[in-house]
Amino acid sequence: MAIELKGLTKRSENYSQWYNELVVKADLAEQSAVRGCMVIKPYGYAIWEKMQQTLDRMFKETGVQNAYFPLLIPKSFLCREAEHVEGFAKECAVVTHYRLKNDPNGNGVVVDPEARLEEELIVRPTSETIIWGTYKNWIHSYRDLPVLCNQWANVMRWEMRTRMFLRTAEFLWQEGHCAHATAEESEARTVQMINLYAEFAERYMAMPVIKGVKSANERFAGALNTYTIEAMMQDGKALQSGTSHNLGQNFAKAFDVTFANKDNKPEYVWANSWGVSTRLMGALIMTHSDDNGLVLPPHLAPIQVVIVPIYKNAEQLAAVTEKVMPIVERLQQLGISVKYDDAENKRPGFKFADYELKGVPVRLALGARDIENGTVELMRRDTLKKEVLPLAGIADHINTLLENIQQNIFDKALKMRNEHTYICDSYDEFKERVADGGFFLCHWDGTTETEERIKEETKATIRCIPLDGDDTPGVCMVTGKPSKRRVIIARNY
Repeated sequence: MAIELKGLTKRSENYSQWYNELVVKADLAEQSAVRGCMVIKPYGYAIWEKMQQTLDRMFKETGVQNAYFPLLIPKSFLCREAEHVEGFAKECAVVTHYRLKNDPNGNGVVVDPEARLEEELIVRPTSETIIWGTYKNWIHSYRDLPVLCNQWANVMRWEMRTRMFLRTAEFLWQEGHCAHATAEESEARTVQMINLYAEFAERYMAMPVIKGVKSANERFAGALNTYTIEAMMQDGKALQSGTSHNLGQNFAKAFDVTFANKDNKPEYVWANSWGVSTRLMGALIMTHSDDNGLVLPPHLAPIQVVIVPIYKNAEQLAAVTEKVMPIVERLQQLGISVKYDDAENKRPGFKFADYELKGVPVRLALGARDIENGTVELMRRDTLKKEVLPLAGIADHINTLLENIQQNIFDKALKMRNEHTYICDSYDEFKERVADGGFFLCHWDGTTETEERIKEETKATIRCIPLDGDDTPGVCMVTGKPSKRRVIIARNY
Protein backbone atom coordinates (compact mmCIF):
# COMPACT_ATOMS: atom_id res chain seq x y z
CA MET A 1 0.00 0.00 0.00
CA ALA A 2 1.12 3.54 -0.73
CA ILE A 3 1.76 5.90 2.15
CA GLU A 4 -1.62 7.63 1.62
CA LEU A 5 -3.48 4.56 2.84
CA LYS A 6 -1.42 4.01 5.96
CA GLY A 7 -3.38 4.93 9.04
CA LEU A 8 -6.77 5.18 7.31
CA THR A 9 -9.17 4.36 10.13
CA LYS A 10 -11.51 1.45 9.49
CA ARG A 11 -15.21 2.20 9.31
CA SER A 12 -15.96 -0.39 11.98
CA GLU A 13 -13.56 1.30 14.42
CA ASN A 14 -14.64 4.93 14.04
CA TYR A 15 -16.94 5.81 11.18
CA SER A 16 -16.73 9.56 11.72
CA GLN A 17 -12.94 9.54 11.80
CA TRP A 18 -12.83 7.31 8.72
CA TYR A 19 -14.95 9.84 6.86
CA ASN A 20 -12.89 12.86 7.90
CA GLU A 21 -9.63 11.15 6.98
CA LEU A 22 -10.93 9.93 3.65
CA VAL A 23 -12.07 13.40 2.55
CA VAL A 24 -8.51 14.65 3.07
CA LYS A 25 -6.53 11.60 1.91
CA ALA A 26 -8.55 11.25 -1.30
CA ASP A 27 -7.79 14.89 -2.17
CA LEU A 28 -11.42 15.97 -2.03
CA ALA A 29 -11.18 18.89 0.39
CA GLU A 30 -9.30 20.35 3.32
CA GLN A 31 -9.95 22.76 6.15
CA SER A 32 -9.48 26.44 5.34
CA ALA A 33 -8.08 29.35 7.31
CA VAL A 34 -11.69 30.46 7.89
CA ARG A 35 -13.29 28.57 10.75
CA GLY A 36 -16.03 26.22 9.61
CA CYS A 37 -15.23 26.62 5.90
CA MET A 38 -13.43 24.25 3.56
CA VAL A 39 -11.31 24.34 0.44
CA ILE A 40 -12.70 22.00 -2.22
CA LYS A 41 -9.67 20.62 -4.05
CA PRO A 42 -9.59 19.99 -7.83
CA TYR A 43 -10.44 16.28 -7.62
CA GLY A 44 -13.36 16.93 -5.26
CA TYR A 45 -14.55 19.84 -7.36
CA ALA A 46 -14.41 17.68 -10.50
CA ILE A 47 -16.95 15.33 -8.90
CA TRP A 48 -19.14 18.29 -7.91
CA GLU A 49 -18.90 19.63 -11.47
CA LYS A 50 -20.21 16.34 -12.86
CA MET A 51 -23.12 16.51 -10.42
CA GLN A 52 -23.72 20.13 -11.33
CA GLN A 53 -23.59 19.54 -15.08
CA THR A 54 -25.98 16.61 -14.89
CA LEU A 55 -28.49 18.39 -12.66
CA ASP A 56 -28.26 21.57 -14.74
CA ARG A 57 -29.18 19.62 -17.86
CA MET A 58 -32.05 17.90 -16.08
CA PHE A 59 -33.39 21.23 -14.80
CA LYS A 60 -33.28 22.83 -18.21
CA GLU A 61 -35.12 19.90 -19.74
CA THR A 62 -38.08 20.92 -17.53
CA GLY A 63 -37.98 24.54 -18.74
CA VAL A 64 -35.87 26.04 -15.94
CA GLN A 65 -33.43 28.87 -16.74
CA ASN A 66 -30.40 29.96 -14.73
CA ALA A 67 -30.08 33.42 -13.20
CA TYR A 68 -28.02 35.00 -10.44
CA PHE A 69 -29.10 37.10 -7.47
CA PRO A 70 -27.06 39.12 -4.95
CA LEU A 71 -25.04 37.54 -2.16
CA LEU A 72 -26.09 40.29 0.28
CA ILE A 73 -29.67 40.70 1.45
CA PRO A 74 -31.05 43.80 3.24
CA LYS A 75 -32.02 42.91 6.80
CA SER A 76 -35.48 44.42 6.23
CA PHE A 77 -36.16 41.81 3.53
CA LEU A 78 -35.67 38.96 5.99
CA CYS A 79 -38.07 40.64 8.40
CA ARG A 80 -40.98 40.52 5.99
CA GLU A 81 -41.73 36.82 6.38
CA ALA A 82 -41.83 36.15 10.13
CA GLU A 83 -41.48 32.34 10.11
CA HIS A 84 -38.66 32.53 7.56
CA VAL A 85 -36.54 34.97 9.57
CA GLU A 86 -37.15 33.01 12.77
CA GLY A 87 -35.90 29.85 11.04
CA PHE A 88 -32.59 31.40 9.97
CA ALA A 89 -31.96 34.19 12.51
CA LYS A 90 -29.41 32.24 14.57
CA GLU A 91 -27.39 31.25 11.48
CA CYS A 92 -26.98 34.62 9.78
CA ALA A 93 -23.68 36.40 9.13
CA VAL A 94 -24.21 40.16 9.21
CA VAL A 95 -22.34 42.90 7.34
CA THR A 96 -22.38 46.15 9.32
CA HIS A 97 -19.60 48.28 7.75
CA TYR A 98 -18.32 48.94 4.24
CA ARG A 99 -14.77 50.15 4.85
CA LEU A 100 -11.52 49.42 6.71
CA LYS A 101 -8.74 51.85 7.60
CA ASN A 102 -5.18 51.66 8.87
CA ASP A 103 -4.96 51.45 12.64
CA PRO A 104 -3.38 54.73 13.85
CA ASN A 105 -1.49 52.65 16.43
CA GLY A 106 0.14 50.62 13.65
CA ASN A 107 -1.74 47.36 14.32
CA GLY A 108 -2.81 46.59 10.78
CA VAL A 109 -6.31 47.51 9.69
CA VAL A 110 -9.46 48.17 11.71
CA VAL A 111 -13.11 48.73 10.87
CA ASP A 112 -13.77 52.40 10.14
CA PRO A 113 -16.49 53.38 12.66
CA GLU A 114 -17.66 56.14 10.32
CA ALA A 115 -18.41 53.60 7.59
CA ARG A 116 -21.37 51.92 9.26
CA LEU A 117 -24.14 50.87 6.87
CA GLU A 118 -27.52 52.55 7.25
CA GLU A 119 -29.06 49.08 7.06
CA GLU A 120 -27.23 45.87 7.86
CA LEU A 121 -26.81 43.33 5.07
CA ILE A 122 -27.16 39.58 5.57
CA VAL A 123 -24.90 37.10 3.77
CA ARG A 124 -27.56 34.94 2.17
CA PRO A 125 -28.53 31.83 4.16
CA THR A 126 -31.00 31.22 1.29
CA SER A 127 -32.40 33.60 -1.32
CA GLU A 128 -36.20 33.56 -1.09
CA THR A 129 -36.43 37.13 0.18
CA ILE A 130 -34.11 38.81 -2.32
CA ILE A 131 -35.62 36.82 -5.18
CA TRP A 132 -39.22 37.63 -4.27
CA GLY A 133 -38.25 41.26 -3.91
CA THR A 134 -37.01 40.99 -7.51
CA TYR A 135 -39.93 38.98 -8.88
CA LYS A 136 -42.25 41.81 -7.86
CA ASN A 137 -40.66 43.82 -10.71
CA TRP A 138 -40.85 40.95 -13.20
CA ILE A 139 -44.42 39.76 -12.73
CA HIS A 140 -47.42 41.89 -13.69
CA SER A 141 -49.76 39.66 -15.70
CA TYR A 142 -50.65 35.99 -16.01
CA ARG A 143 -48.72 36.18 -19.29
CA ASP A 144 -45.51 36.62 -17.26
CA LEU A 145 -46.04 33.27 -15.55
CA PRO A 146 -44.63 30.82 -14.82
CA VAL A 147 -41.20 32.10 -13.83
CA LEU A 148 -38.86 29.12 -13.61
CA CYS A 149 -35.44 30.20 -12.32
CA ASN A 150 -32.49 28.46 -10.72
CA GLN A 151 -29.20 29.78 -9.47
CA TRP A 152 -25.93 28.02 -8.73
CA ALA A 153 -24.46 29.86 -5.77
CA ASN A 154 -22.86 29.76 -2.34
CA VAL A 155 -24.64 30.44 0.94
CA MET A 156 -23.55 31.08 4.52
CA ARG A 157 -25.07 29.53 7.63
CA TRP A 158 -23.10 30.09 10.80
CA GLU A 159 -22.68 26.49 11.92
CA MET A 160 -20.90 25.84 15.22
CA ARG A 161 -20.15 22.16 14.62
CA THR A 162 -18.92 21.53 11.12
CA ARG A 163 -17.86 18.55 9.02
CA MET A 164 -16.56 18.88 5.48
CA PHE A 165 -19.30 18.58 2.85
CA LEU A 166 -21.94 17.54 5.40
CA ARG A 167 -22.22 20.76 7.39
CA THR A 168 -20.02 23.79 6.75
CA ALA A 169 -20.55 27.49 7.34
CA GLU A 170 -20.25 28.22 3.61
CA PHE A 171 -21.37 25.66 1.06
CA LEU A 172 -22.22 25.44 -2.61
CA TRP A 173 -25.67 24.62 -3.87
CA GLN A 174 -28.37 25.33 -6.36
CA GLU A 175 -31.65 26.91 -5.42
CA GLY A 176 -34.63 26.93 -7.73
CA HIS A 177 -37.38 29.51 -7.27
CA CYS A 178 -40.58 29.30 -9.29
CA ALA A 179 -43.68 31.49 -9.51
CA HIS A 180 -47.01 30.17 -10.80
CA ALA A 181 -50.52 31.38 -11.50
CA THR A 182 -52.27 28.57 -9.59
CA ALA A 183 -51.78 26.46 -6.49
CA GLU A 184 -52.07 23.32 -8.62
CA GLU A 185 -49.22 24.35 -10.94
CA SER A 186 -46.98 25.21 -8.03
CA GLU A 187 -47.65 21.92 -6.26
CA ALA A 188 -47.02 20.01 -9.49
CA ARG A 189 -43.63 21.72 -9.90
CA THR A 190 -42.76 21.04 -6.25
CA VAL A 191 -43.42 17.32 -6.71
CA GLN A 192 -41.72 17.28 -10.13
CA MET A 193 -38.48 18.56 -8.64
CA ILE A 194 -38.35 16.08 -5.75
CA ASN A 195 -38.90 13.32 -8.30
CA LEU A 196 -36.05 14.79 -10.38
CA TYR A 197 -33.74 14.75 -7.35
CA ALA A 198 -34.66 11.14 -6.62
CA GLU A 199 -33.93 10.18 -10.23
CA PHE A 200 -30.53 11.90 -10.06
CA ALA A 201 -29.65 10.26 -6.74
CA GLU A 202 -30.51 6.77 -7.92
CA ARG A 203 -29.49 6.94 -11.58
CA TYR A 204 -26.25 8.91 -11.25
CA MET A 205 -25.19 8.67 -7.60
CA ALA A 206 -26.32 5.01 -7.37
CA MET A 207 -27.83 6.01 -4.02
CA PRO A 208 -31.28 4.66 -3.15
CA VAL A 209 -33.55 7.25 -1.58
CA ILE A 210 -36.98 7.44 -0.01
CA LYS A 211 -39.26 10.26 -1.12
CA GLY A 212 -41.47 11.74 1.52
CA VAL A 213 -43.01 14.76 3.20
CA LYS A 214 -41.45 16.47 6.19
CA SER A 215 -43.35 16.86 9.44
CA ALA A 216 -44.36 20.35 10.54
CA ASN A 217 -41.34 20.49 12.87
CA GLU A 218 -38.90 19.60 10.10
CA ARG A 219 -40.30 21.55 7.17
CA PHE A 220 -38.59 24.61 5.67
CA ALA A 221 -39.20 27.89 7.49
CA GLY A 222 -41.99 29.72 5.66
CA ALA A 223 -43.19 26.72 3.62
CA LEU A 224 -46.63 25.11 3.59
CA ASN A 225 -45.06 21.76 2.80
CA THR A 226 -41.59 20.28 2.28
CA TYR A 227 -40.81 17.20 0.20
CA THR A 228 -37.55 15.40 0.84
CA ILE A 229 -35.36 12.55 -0.33
CA GLU A 230 -33.76 10.64 2.54
CA ALA A 231 -30.79 8.31 2.12
CA MET A 232 -29.23 5.86 4.54
CA MET A 233 -25.50 6.04 5.11
CA GLN A 234 -23.41 2.95 5.89
CA ASP A 235 -23.53 3.67 9.63
CA GLY A 236 -27.32 3.57 9.51
CA LYS A 237 -27.83 7.30 9.91
CA ALA A 238 -30.15 9.24 7.62
CA LEU A 239 -28.99 12.06 5.39
CA GLN A 240 -31.45 14.58 3.96
CA SER A 241 -30.20 14.75 0.39
CA GLY A 242 -32.56 17.16 -1.35
CA THR A 243 -35.68 19.17 -0.62
CA SER A 244 -38.50 20.83 -2.54
CA HIS A 245 -40.77 23.32 -0.79
CA ASN A 246 -44.31 24.42 -1.58
CA LEU A 247 -44.27 28.03 -0.32
CA GLY A 248 -47.92 28.73 -1.09
CA GLN A 249 -48.52 32.48 -1.26
CA ASN A 250 -46.54 33.35 1.88
CA PHE A 251 -43.64 35.06 0.14
CA ALA A 252 -45.86 36.62 -2.51
CA LYS A 253 -47.90 38.27 0.24
CA ALA A 254 -44.81 39.32 2.18
CA PHE A 255 -43.36 41.04 -0.91
CA ASP A 256 -46.67 42.01 -2.56
CA VAL A 257 -46.04 39.98 -5.71
CA THR A 258 -49.33 40.02 -7.60
CA PHE A 259 -50.43 39.48 -11.18
CA ALA A 260 -53.50 40.39 -13.21
CA ASN A 261 -55.36 37.16 -14.00
CA LYS A 262 -57.33 36.48 -17.21
CA ASP A 263 -60.25 38.43 -15.76
CA ASN A 264 -57.87 41.33 -15.10
CA LYS A 265 -58.22 40.89 -11.34
CA PRO A 266 -55.17 40.94 -9.03
CA GLU A 267 -54.00 37.70 -7.44
CA TYR A 268 -50.98 36.71 -5.40
CA VAL A 269 -48.66 34.30 -7.20
CA TRP A 270 -47.97 30.78 -5.94
CA ALA A 271 -44.38 29.83 -5.16
CA ASN A 272 -42.01 26.94 -4.64
CA SER A 273 -38.29 26.55 -4.04
CA TRP A 274 -36.01 23.52 -4.25
CA GLY A 275 -32.34 22.73 -3.77
CA VAL A 276 -29.44 20.34 -3.28
CA SER A 277 -25.96 21.18 -2.09
CA THR A 278 -22.39 19.91 -1.77
CA ARG A 279 -23.84 17.75 1.01
CA LEU A 280 -24.37 15.29 -1.87
CA MET A 281 -20.59 14.86 -1.90
CA GLY A 282 -20.78 13.60 1.67
CA ALA A 283 -23.65 11.33 0.73
CA LEU A 284 -21.64 9.88 -2.15
CA ILE A 285 -18.69 9.14 0.10
CA MET A 286 -20.68 7.59 2.93
CA THR A 287 -23.01 5.50 0.77
CA HIS A 288 -20.39 3.60 -1.21
CA SER A 289 -16.83 3.94 0.05
CA ASP A 290 -14.87 1.28 1.95
CA ASP A 291 -11.77 0.82 4.09
CA ASN A 292 -9.55 1.17 1.01
CA GLY A 293 -10.93 4.60 0.10
CA LEU A 294 -13.52 6.07 -2.22
CA VAL A 295 -15.84 4.00 -4.36
CA LEU A 296 -17.26 6.25 -7.07
CA PRO A 297 -20.19 5.39 -9.35
CA PRO A 298 -18.93 5.53 -12.95
CA HIS A 299 -21.59 8.10 -13.92
CA LEU A 300 -19.95 10.67 -11.64
CA ALA A 301 -16.30 9.61 -11.57
CA PRO A 302 -13.97 12.29 -13.00
CA ILE A 303 -11.69 9.49 -14.21
CA GLN A 304 -13.63 6.39 -15.17
CA VAL A 305 -10.64 4.37 -16.38
CA VAL A 306 -6.97 4.69 -15.52
CA ILE A 307 -4.25 2.84 -17.41
CA VAL A 308 -0.94 2.23 -15.65
CA PRO A 309 2.04 1.04 -17.74
CA ILE A 310 4.47 -1.51 -16.25
CA TYR A 311 7.97 -1.11 -17.67
CA LYS A 312 11.69 -1.30 -16.88
CA ASN A 313 13.10 1.06 -19.49
CA ALA A 314 12.16 3.68 -22.08
CA GLU A 315 11.93 1.09 -24.82
CA GLN A 316 9.33 -0.94 -22.92
CA LEU A 317 7.37 2.20 -22.07
CA ALA A 318 7.29 3.17 -25.76
CA ALA A 319 5.99 -0.30 -26.68
CA VAL A 320 3.29 -0.16 -24.01
CA THR A 321 2.28 3.36 -25.03
CA GLU A 322 1.92 2.25 -28.64
CA LYS A 323 -0.55 -0.43 -27.54
CA VAL A 324 -2.39 1.83 -25.11
CA MET A 325 -3.11 4.84 -27.32
CA PRO A 326 -5.70 3.10 -29.57
CA ILE A 327 -7.47 1.93 -26.41
CA VAL A 328 -7.49 5.49 -25.06
CA GLU A 329 -8.89 6.80 -28.34
CA ARG A 330 -11.61 4.14 -28.45
CA LEU A 331 -12.64 4.82 -24.86
CA GLN A 332 -12.85 8.54 -25.61
CA GLN A 333 -14.99 7.79 -28.67
CA LEU A 334 -17.36 5.93 -26.36
CA GLY A 335 -17.58 9.00 -24.11
CA ILE A 336 -15.52 7.43 -21.33
CA SER A 337 -13.05 9.57 -19.40
CA VAL A 338 -9.64 7.88 -19.32
CA LYS A 339 -6.23 8.73 -17.93
CA TYR A 340 -2.99 7.14 -19.12
CA ASP A 341 -0.62 7.61 -16.20
CA ASP A 342 2.90 7.26 -17.60
CA ALA A 343 4.41 9.63 -15.02
CA GLU A 344 7.91 8.45 -14.12
CA ASN A 345 8.08 9.93 -10.61
CA LYS A 346 5.82 7.30 -9.00
CA ARG A 347 6.07 3.53 -9.00
CA PRO A 348 3.16 1.41 -10.30
CA GLY A 349 2.31 0.16 -6.80
CA PHE A 350 1.97 3.72 -5.55
CA LYS A 351 -0.28 4.57 -8.48
CA PHE A 352 -2.44 1.48 -7.89
CA ALA A 353 -3.03 2.44 -4.25
CA ASP A 354 -3.64 6.09 -5.10
CA TYR A 355 -6.29 5.40 -7.75
CA GLU A 356 -7.89 2.82 -5.50
CA LEU A 357 -8.05 5.45 -2.75
CA LYS A 358 -9.61 7.94 -5.18
CA GLY A 359 -12.26 5.50 -6.30
CA VAL A 360 -11.47 5.23 -10.02
CA PRO A 361 -13.97 2.57 -11.21
CA VAL A 362 -11.67 0.63 -13.58
CA ARG A 363 -7.90 0.21 -13.60
CA LEU A 364 -5.88 -1.38 -16.38
CA ALA A 365 -2.27 -2.47 -15.98
CA LEU A 366 -0.20 -3.32 -19.06
CA GLY A 367 3.42 -4.47 -19.31
CA ALA A 368 5.83 -6.15 -21.74
CA ARG A 369 4.58 -9.63 -20.89
CA ASP A 370 0.97 -8.53 -21.48
CA ILE A 371 1.95 -7.24 -24.91
CA GLU A 372 3.52 -10.60 -25.76
CA ASN A 373 0.39 -12.44 -24.61
CA GLY A 374 -2.10 -9.94 -26.04
CA THR A 375 -3.66 -9.47 -22.60
CA VAL A 376 -4.26 -6.78 -19.99
CA GLU A 377 -4.94 -6.88 -16.24
CA LEU A 378 -8.22 -5.22 -15.23
CA MET A 379 -9.35 -4.38 -11.71
CA ARG A 380 -12.82 -3.08 -10.87
CA ARG A 381 -12.93 -0.80 -7.83
CA ASP A 382 -16.35 -1.85 -6.53
CA THR A 383 -15.33 -5.47 -5.86
CA LEU A 384 -11.50 -5.15 -6.03
CA LYS A 385 -11.64 -8.15 -8.34
CA LYS A 386 -8.74 -8.55 -10.79
CA GLU A 387 -8.82 -10.50 -14.02
CA VAL A 388 -6.64 -10.91 -17.08
CA LEU A 389 -8.52 -10.23 -20.30
CA PRO A 390 -7.74 -10.15 -24.04
CA LEU A 391 -6.39 -6.79 -25.13
CA ALA A 392 -8.51 -6.91 -28.27
CA GLY A 393 -11.93 -5.37 -27.67
CA ILE A 394 -11.08 -4.24 -24.14
CA ALA A 395 -12.56 -0.76 -24.62
CA ASP A 396 -15.98 -2.13 -25.59
CA HIS A 397 -15.81 -4.58 -22.69
CA ILE A 398 -15.15 -1.67 -20.31
CA ASN A 399 -18.09 0.27 -21.77
CA THR A 400 -20.41 -2.55 -20.67
CA LEU A 401 -18.54 -3.12 -17.42
CA LEU A 402 -18.97 0.48 -16.25
CA GLU A 403 -22.75 0.11 -16.41
CA ASN A 404 -22.46 -3.17 -14.54
CA ILE A 405 -20.42 -1.45 -11.83
CA GLN A 406 -22.94 1.40 -11.61
CA GLN A 407 -25.79 -1.08 -11.08
CA ASN A 408 -23.81 -3.22 -8.65
CA ILE A 409 -23.01 -0.21 -6.47
CA PHE A 410 -26.69 0.77 -6.37
CA ASP A 411 -27.81 -2.80 -5.61
CA LYS A 412 -25.31 -3.07 -2.75
CA ALA A 413 -26.53 0.20 -1.21
CA LEU A 414 -30.18 -0.82 -1.61
CA LYS A 415 -29.51 -4.20 0.02
CA MET A 416 -27.83 -2.46 2.94
CA ARG A 417 -30.77 -0.10 3.40
CA ASN A 418 -33.35 -2.89 3.19
CA GLU A 419 -31.46 -4.94 5.77
CA HIS A 420 -31.41 -1.99 8.17
CA THR A 421 -35.04 -0.91 7.83
CA TYR A 422 -37.27 -2.14 10.62
CA ILE A 423 -40.95 -2.13 11.53
CA CYS A 424 -41.20 -1.11 15.15
CA ASP A 425 -44.28 -0.81 17.38
CA SER A 426 -42.63 -0.62 20.80
CA TYR A 427 -41.14 2.64 22.05
CA ASP A 428 -38.97 0.74 24.55
CA GLU A 429 -37.58 -1.40 21.74
CA PHE A 430 -37.06 1.69 19.58
CA LYS A 431 -35.11 3.50 22.32
CA GLU A 432 -32.92 0.44 22.81
CA ARG A 433 -32.10 -0.07 19.11
CA VAL A 434 -32.07 3.37 17.48
CA ALA A 435 -28.50 4.20 18.57
CA ASP A 436 -27.27 1.33 16.40
CA GLY A 437 -28.67 3.01 13.30
CA GLY A 438 -31.30 2.15 10.76
CA PHE A 439 -34.66 3.38 9.50
CA PHE A 440 -37.55 2.60 11.83
CA LEU A 441 -41.06 2.47 10.40
CA CYS A 442 -43.23 3.54 13.31
CA HIS A 443 -46.70 4.82 13.98
CA TRP A 444 -46.84 8.44 15.21
CA ASP A 445 -49.87 10.34 16.48
CA GLY A 446 -49.06 13.40 14.34
CA THR A 447 -48.44 15.80 17.23
CA THR A 448 -45.48 18.12 17.65
CA GLU A 449 -45.30 17.20 21.34
CA THR A 450 -44.69 13.53 20.59
CA GLU A 451 -42.18 14.38 17.88
CA GLU A 452 -40.22 16.62 20.26
CA ARG A 453 -40.32 13.97 22.97
CA ILE A 454 -38.82 11.38 20.61
CA LYS A 455 -36.05 13.79 19.63
CA GLU A 456 -35.27 14.75 23.22
CA GLU A 457 -35.21 11.17 24.53
CA THR A 458 -33.51 9.41 21.60
CA LYS A 459 -31.79 12.08 19.42
CA ALA A 460 -33.82 10.65 16.53
CA THR A 461 -36.17 12.64 14.31
CA ILE A 462 -39.02 11.95 11.96
CA ARG A 463 -37.15 11.91 8.67
CA CYS A 464 -40.26 11.87 6.50
CA ILE A 465 -43.74 10.58 5.91
CA PRO A 466 -43.01 8.30 2.91
CA LEU A 467 -44.99 9.03 -0.24
CA ASP A 468 -45.16 5.32 -1.03
CA GLY A 469 -45.26 4.13 2.56
CA ASP A 470 -47.65 2.02 4.59
CA ASP A 471 -50.81 4.08 5.18
CA THR A 472 -52.49 1.41 7.29
CA PRO A 473 -53.89 3.07 10.44
CA GLY A 474 -52.50 2.04 13.81
CA VAL A 475 -51.57 3.44 17.19
CA CYS A 476 -48.63 5.68 18.07
CA MET A 477 -45.75 3.69 19.59
CA VAL A 478 -45.15 6.50 22.12
CA THR A 479 -48.63 7.59 23.26
CA GLY A 480 -50.95 4.83 22.07
CA LYS A 481 -53.13 7.41 20.35
CA PRO A 482 -54.51 6.82 16.83
CA SER A 483 -52.01 7.06 13.96
CA LYS A 484 -52.85 7.49 10.29
CA ARG A 485 -49.71 5.83 8.90
CA ARG A 486 -46.15 4.80 9.59
CA VAL A 487 -43.34 7.33 9.35
CA ILE A 488 -39.55 6.92 9.13
CA ILE A 489 -37.70 7.78 12.32
CA ALA A 490 -33.91 7.71 12.51
CA ARG A 491 -30.85 9.48 13.76
CA ASN A 492 -29.43 11.77 11.13
CA TYR A 493 -26.56 13.94 9.96
